[in-house]
Parts: sequence; C-alpha cells; structure tokens
Amino acid sequence: MDAKGVLIVGETADGELSSTSKEILAAGRALADSLGQELSIGVLGRDPGSVAEDAARHGADRVYAVAHSMLEEYHPDLYLAALESLARDVAPAVLLMGRTASGRDLAPRLAFRLSTGLAQDCLEVRVDESGSLLATRPVYGGNAMATVSCNGTPHMAAIRPKAYEPLDADDSRHAEVVDFAVELDASMARSRVVETVKEEAKGIKLEEAGIVVAGGRGLGGPEPFADLQELASVIGAGVGASRAAVDSGWVPPSFQIGLTGMTITPDLYITVGISGASQHMAGCSGAKVIVAINKDSEANIFKEARYGVVGDWKNILPGLTEALRDLVKS
Repeated sequence: MDAKGVLIVGETADGELSSTSKEILAAGRALADSLGQELSIGVLGRDPGSVAEDAARHGADRVYAVAHSMLEEYHPDLYLAALESLARDVAPAVLLMGRTASGRDLAPRLAFRLSTGLAQDCLEVRVDESGSLLATRPVYGGNAMATVSCNGTPHMAAIRPKAYEPLDADDSRHAEVVDFAVELDASMARSRVVETVKEEAKGIKLEEAGIVVAGGRGLGGPEPFADLQELASVIGAGVGASRAAVDSGWVPPSFQIGLTGMTITPDLYITVGISGASQHMAGCSGAKVIVAINKDSEANIFKEARYGVVGDWKNILPGLTEALRDLVKS
C-alpha cells in the first residue's frame, strides 16, 4: 500500500479533544493541503467518537475512532499497540503527534515499531517539492535552530505544544467517522500501573498558558513566588520556575521550565531573577516575547530577551503589577 495522507494522533482531556490536538490539526491541515491529500486523526479511548465533530470543525477530513475498554485509561503498552495497528492499516505519508507527556512516551516507541525516524520537539513542519517532511527544531539547548528531513515512511514528527494556533472552528465542516477495531489483551501490558496520584492543578497549566511568569534563584526564597502569583492573576498567566528554585524546594517540580522540566511556548514570558542558563532556555526558546528582570546586567537572559530591566525585582515587580492591573481595568 502506498503511503498517503496525513495522520494525527489525537488526545482527549475530560472527554473533549485536547487543545494540543487542535494545534496539531492546524499543522496537519497545512501539510495535507500542500500535498493535496486528506487529513485524518486517530483518537483512542472507550468512546473516542464523541470528539469527532470537534475534530472536523478544526480541520480533520476523517476520524478514526479506536474504541476499546482497555484504552479507557492511558497505558503506554496498550496505546502503543493500538497506534501501531492504526498506523500500519492507514499507511499515512506523514504522522504527527503532540510532544505532550504521553506523546514523549509514545512517539519514539511508535517510530521504532514502524521502522522510521522521528523529528522531536518541532516548532514548525512543512513539506518540500518532493513531498518530504521538513521539521524545524531547537538544538544545542535552544541556542540554534535546525531543519531536519525525514527519510523513513511514514515521516514522523512530535510538535511542541503552543507552536501552532488552532484553526478557527468551522461548523460547516464534517468528517467521515471510521470505527477502527483493535485486538488487545492483558499480555500486551508489560508494565503495571501500581498507583495513580492526581495532583490538583492550581491556576493555568504551564503548557497551555499564553503568558507565563517565572522566578529563579534571584528571588532568594519561596515567599516571593506569592508576588509572582499576584502578577500572574492580574494578567491571566501561568507560574513557573527555574531548576534552581525547584531544587531549593521553593516550589514543586511541576513548576520547572527547562531541559529537564516543562517546555513552554507562550506569547509572553516574564522572567524574574532567572539568569538564563542554556538548560533553562531550552525549555522556553519558543516563547514569542521574553521580558527579563534581573539585577545582573551581564546575565545571559538579556541576550535572549526582547525587553530587559536591570535592577532589584523588589523595586520593579510591585510597580509592574500595579501598572498592569490599571491597564487591565481600563
């Protein structure tokens, strides 16, 4: 079977198509249009067909509903088996996934199963004249951008969340829904989920935030994060931190932004007391605008920031918060 079309691996959140999946659909729609081929999305779960209408509104031509009782909760081995079966049956020319928690888990394993390569952490994807996928991704800790090509089939890429804007919902669009049956059994699950601990999320999720405010070692302790939270509440931002702040125990690991933490791509990133080490910048190199506040004029963060303020954050942050509060009210 000749490889044809673009296939998205969709994800759901609380019974709805995730925001990242809508972003990946936007990337896939552009590729499918360039190739003159169809855009499909595969969604796994107990009742994945419930998101078909939403997927159609955001660009999908066909929805593969991979329904099975063993797919109700995410399990890497079972999801991998189901996705491999779907990919082999559909035989897409391009397969896209979001670089989410499950995407980071599944994408390289699925690429291995399909004997193809994978472009990781992509900020942009396109096809050249020959139909080969070209992916742009950060390298050297985010200090440079590389454009890589995919030689295997399907061409696979994992796209960083927030790298694309979802398409405007079009209620006139409709998609063909295909019920895709998979054969799963317990023997496929080589790992076992011992316990699931859900941490109650407070505020806006970092990976979905359009604005992020983050603090680092320069804050001097955990108490100043209350000031960052106040600023974040004024402008509707998520709150993050550097590894130094997390390692010091000032905030939970879920706050960490960087090479070993969360990767973010906000429209606006405000850093307070963060030096801008390459490991941190690797997690925020996709930010459209960076604003830095640091008393060290030689800090690396100023090389990456569009706007910078040199000074003690204690003297700067209160005035910035009040000015933004007044701006929001007006």
